[in-house]
Parts: sequence; structure tokens; C-alpha cells
Amino acid sequence: MAPSAAPPALQDLRFDAGRTCLDLLATSHPVERLDGVQRLRDWLAGAGLVPPGTPLPGVDPSCLVAFRELRGHIALLVRAELVGRRADTALARVNALAAGAPPAPRAVRLADGSLARALHGVPGRPALLAAVARDAVELLTDPVARSLLRQCEGDNCTIVYLDTSRGRRRRWCSSEVCGNRERVARHRRRAALARA
Repeated sequence: MAPSAAPPALQDLRFDAGRTCLDLLATSHPVERLDGVQRLRDWLAGAGLVPPGTPLPGVDPSCLVAFRELRGHIALLVRAELVGRRADTALARVNALAAGAPPAPRAVRLADGSLARALHGVPGRPALLAAVARDAVELLTDPVARSLLRQCEGDNCTIVYLDTSRGRRRRWCSSEVCGNRERVARHRRRAALARA
């Protein structure tokens, strides 16, 4: 979602990493973005896990802690995959969470006759965690998708994304953020050399 088009509640949340589980990882960079229960609700809707306006009474402080823990396990798994290592404890935890049933979608007819997505019942913490954990399992077990994992080359950027660009030459998590910083730094270096 483009930052300028995002509702105010989503302005500093990113949904451009290419997968829901990777978008969850981006909530910890450069600062903690899941800093409260409402922010988690905003992220769940922004990530498309629940339709906007879905009541989420089960999203409470313990749910926030559970999502941060899941984020940590996914981060360990993804980063281990990038360097060819194993993270078996994190893998076991993600697998356990993925075993739950994710929220079940259904189509509902709106007043104008069109169809919209809704959920069967109110999703609880296990269902919401399962949706993200399953996305991580699907990503890491799909050789094609896994081969597209990239670490942003921006200074101090820890974001991991899927490189689906033509030619697979994407270097930054965002051309507007890290890419722009790199271009500005390059320009400043050239300007300094020209002055010297």
C-alpha cells in the first residue's frame, strides 16, 4: 500500500515485502510499530487478514505479545534461510502455530448487490496467528518463492522482501525509502569529490 494512499492508522505500517509474514517482520524496523493492541488490529486489517471493521475482541495485550513472539520466530527462520543455516526451535514453534485453522472467509451480499469478503465468526488469537504462520511455512517450503528472498542493501535496514522485479535486480526494500537514501548519499559523495 502506498504511504500517501494509506489511511492515517496505517501511515507508518508497511505492506510491500511481498508476503504477509515478511510484512510482519517489517513492523520492527526501524522502531517497534506494533506498540499497542490497536496497532495490531490496524496491521491485521492492513495486511488483509481480516476485512476492515471486523470486530476483534480477542486481540488483547496477550495477543500482541504472541504476534511479537511469532515475528521473532519468523525472523530467525527467514534470516537463517538467507545464510543457509538452521533454526529448528523457531521452525517447531512456527509449525505448531500453523497447525491451527486460519480465519474462514465467506462472501456476503452487500446492499448494492455486490459481494464482499467477511469471516465466519470472530477470529481468535490462534486463527490469526495460524494465518501468518502458514504464510511463513508456505514461503519457506516453496523453492521458487524462497529463492526470491532478499535482504535490503540499505544502511542499517533489516527488512527482508521478495524480489519479484524483472531481472531480479531489486536492491532495496523500498526505492522511496532506502533507495532514495542511497541515491542521496551517492550524490553527496560525488559533490564532495568535485569540491575537493
